[in-house]
Amino acid sequence: MNERTSSAAWLRGVSEMFEAEGLNPAALFAAACLDIGLLTDSNARYSADAISILWELAVSQSGNATLGLTRELASKFGNLDLVGYAMASSSTLLDGLKAMAHSMAVVSDAATFAVEQSKLGYVLTLGHVGNRRSVPRQRTEFGLLTLLMLCNWLTRQDLDPLAAGFAFPAPQHLGPYKTAFQCELRFDQPTTFLLYRETDLNVVLPSHNPSVLAVHEQLIADRLRDMGKQGISEQVRKQLTSRLKDGEPKREDVARFLLMTDRTLQRRLREDGTCFRDLLDEVRVELAHKHLADNHHPLAKVSELLGFVDQSNFFRACKRWFGVSPGLYRSKLADQSSKKDR
Repeated sequence: MNERTSSAAWLRGVSEMFEAEGLNPAALFAAACLDIGLLTDSNARYSADAISILWELAVSQSGNATLGLTRELASKFGNLDLVGYAMASSSTLLDGLKAMAHSMAVVSDAATFAVEQSKLGYVLTLGHVGNRRSVPRQRTEFGLLTLLMLCNWLTRQDLDPLAAGFAFPAPQHLGPYKTAFQCELRFDQPTTFLLYRETDLNVVLPSHNPSVLAVHEQLIADRLRDMGKQGISEQVRKQLTSRLKDGEPKREDVARFLLMTDRTLQRRLREDGTCFRDLLDEVRVELAHKHLADNHHPLAKVSELLGFVDQSNFFRACKRWFGVSPGLYRSKLADQSSKKDR
């Protein structure tokens, strides 16, 4: 699995928030084995796990279990950099949020963001994941409050959500949460989210500018390309490739790993012009060709590596893919290889 990271721009805002709360960022970064000097590098990235350690140290040293959970701090220090500029240039708040969902990896590929319509309006789901360690709740809560304040700033209105949900147990003291979110609070939820009215998200943004939006969309595309981040289809393909050896992957498991609902994954794959089943078939074809070209694995093992329950399913799949049985296809590949060597 690739190392998940967050942008220096986002962490610079977090660092400034820590300082505003009376902490020493330089000491915290040193204790977390992070180079604070990289904060000024627009292309720098920080490990997701190291950032979690940074948050844990900050919470411990401050003695504040709700560190960063105030509207003033979230509005001042939540730095989305390029993504924020693209959002501000969008036509409506909904369009801006969709732009954020598309380009979240620029801010952090240790976070996911989805916008889904529901019976009550729109659900904005924010997820965080580490590489090898869990993410402290304060990190996620600060991100969710930043999202709320961003909606208010973009629209120049106080758009308090209908509800805020948290994938954590209820804290002992709810006061800071009530003051920060000013809406119904739901804890022990499957995801962390904000629920907004549909009319709130259809608000036209006063800073809408198509020309500026086009510029920032191109900059985001360039940044994503430079980062080597793939679209949702390629992310799913990577997951399928790594999981097949353990049996046929389930779509809901892949969706959970990518920090989105099964429905969101299906929708985003449709937008990419594909579906989970087609990607699974494509990955199996590629791996079948690779493993059959290598005589190291017997056919039974190749079938297992492709996640088939039994060899008969593998046999039928090969007939469909290659027009011949796996054994004959292996022989065909061997003949082609020997001719090239002559």
